[in-house]
Amino acid sequence: MQTAGSQTSLTRREFVRRIALGGSAVGLCGAGALASEASAASPPSIVVFSKIFQEIKLNYEDAAALTAEAGLDGIDCPVRPGGEVLPERVADDLPRYAEALRKHGLKIPLLTTAITSTATPHAELILKTGKQLGATFYRLGFVYHKKNTTVSDQIAEARTQLKDLAGLNRQIGIGALLQNHSPSGSSVYLAGDLSEMRQLVEGFEPGQIGVAFDIGHALIVHGDGWRAHFEALRSHLKIAYIKDATRRGRWTPFGQGEIGQAGYFKLLKQMNYQAPFSMHIEYDWADPGNKSRATLLKVLRESSGVLRRWLAEA
Repeated sequence: MQTAGSQTSLTRREFVRRIALGGSAVGLCGAGALASEASAASPPSIVVFSKIFQEIKLNYEDAAALTAEAGLDGIDCPVRPGGEVLPERVADDLPRYAEALRKHGLKIPLLTTAITSTATPHAELILKTGKQLGATFYRLGFVYHKKNTTVSDQIAEARTQLKDLAGLNRQIGIGALLQNHSPSGSSVYLAGDLSEMRQLVEGFEPGQIGVAFDIGHALIVHGDGWRAHFEALRSHLKIAYIKDATRRGRWTPFGQGEIGQAGYFKLLKQMNYQAPFSMHIEYDWADPGNKSRATLLKVLRESSGVLRRWLAEA
């Protein structure tokens, strides 16, 4: 139950955020693109990829409270096998999670799924439930390079599945996202190379099949060449995934890697990006035996603070 005291706390939290970021919102929106004076005063929306909450086994109510205390706007929720919300329980559990967040004034604008085709178990139920609860986009599951199949054949197969998903997305009113991902061990992700990503999304309506551009993975795979690929994908970029990294493939605390100096946030400013930023905590934020709510709260506050500084300075 939300008490009068918790309402006051939320108002104070929002007030502090708006004062601290008052100048950044105007910088993120071109003067001619401002929808209204209210939108000009709004800070950028930052949600956390809430997979991180699973590391300390938070229930939905505790996860919502921590998200609010960290000064964030909501979550990018993993609805997939092993995720915070299991696909077979989405109709029961995702509304519970959404309600817990709503009590703190928070939302679930994004989902992360294992959906790769309309035949993925529970795909339609996940998307309909997410849409009803305010989600606008969902990330698709990953597809890996196959050893005995050419990349062109894999892209052709994937595009057939994407065509079916685009139809389902149109019917439901939600969009799918492809994320670029650097190799993990011996696993190489289809569309991890952004030239493959371009081939996958080309010709699709961006609102139905779009891109979750991950600058960390792009920097690892392409180095400074990521910029040319970004320009080729600009029309399909819908959501920015943010995690800090070095070109050598090491995940770091925000501000200790190389993405802050890559010029990425200036490009987003130029294209008047106003969608949520999905903040990912990928580095080892504490020793396994010392992971706690207090430590995670500190990490979330520090990470979002650096991200907001990057946005304000762009």
